[in-house]
Amino acid sequence: MFGPEGPNLRELAVQALSSVERGYDLLAPKFDHTPFRTPDGVLDSVAKALTPLGPFEDGLDLCCGTGAGAEVLTGLCRRSVTGVDFSAGMLGVARHRVRPAGGPGVAWVRGDARALPFAAAFDLVVSFGAFGHFLPRELPGLFGQVHSVLRPGGRFAFPVLAPPRPTRAGFWMLLGFDTVMRVRNALWRPPFVMYYRSFRLGGVLGELGRAGFAVELHPLPEFGRRGDGSPRARLVVARRAQPAAGSVNS
Repeated sequence: MFGPEGPNLRELAVQALSSVERGYDLLAPKFDHTPFRTPDGVLDSVAKALTPLGPFEDGLDLCCGTGAGAEVLTGLCRRSVTGVDFSAGMLGVARHRVRPAGGPGVAWVRGDARALPFAAAFDLVVSFGAFGHFLPRELPGLFGQVHSVLRPGGRFAFPVLAPPRPTRAGFWMLLGFDTVMRVRNALWRPPFVMYYRSFRLGGVLGELGRAGFAVELHPLPEFGRRGDGSPRARLVVARRAQPAAGSVNS
C-alpha cells in the first residue's frame, strides 16, 4: 500500500479525515494500487458463477469505483453497461481504464446508490466491496432502490466472504479497524462511513426478502471451504419478485 504507486501514509490520513466522497476523490488516482480494490480472483469467480444465469442485456455496477465490476459486466451483458458512483474522481479513472473494444456500450453516471437516477432498466446489478459504506439502517432503502431499477426477473448479485473467526488475527484486525472508525466518527465531522463488520449475512438476506427479492446463495468454489464445511465465499443472487414472494435458499 505504501509503495511508489500506492498512497502514502499522509495521503491515507487526509482521506480518512475527509468525507467519504472527498476521500475517494483524493484516493482515486492510486486506488487500483491499494488492497481496497476487489481482487481479480473475486471478480473472475463471480463472472464464472453468473455466466450460466444469463444472457443479460443491460447491467449496472452499483458503487462502481474505478470500474472493476463494470469490466466484469462487459463480458456478461450484450447491450449496455452502466457504472454509478458518487465520487467524480473514481468515475474519472473508470472512464479511462474501462474501454472495451466492441461489445456493449459503457456509460458512467455520478449518483447516490440510495437515490438511483434510473427507471427499471437493468437485467443485472452487481456490487463489489461497497456495503461497508452503508449503515444497517440504510439497507432497506438501498435494496429498495436496487429493486426499483431492475426489470421483472432481473438479478442483484454480490459476493460475501465468510467473516474470520475470533481465533484468527483477521477478526481482531477488522474489529480494531471498526473501533477506530467509530471513535473517529464520534469526534470528527464529516463522518467517514466504512465498517467491515456491519454487513451481516443473516440480516442482509432478511432485508432482501422484505425488499421483494427471492434470494439464492451460490458457493464460490475457488475459495474452498472452512473447517466446518461451509463455503469461504458465496455469491448472493437476489431475483426481483413481488414483495410477498421473498424467500431464501441455501
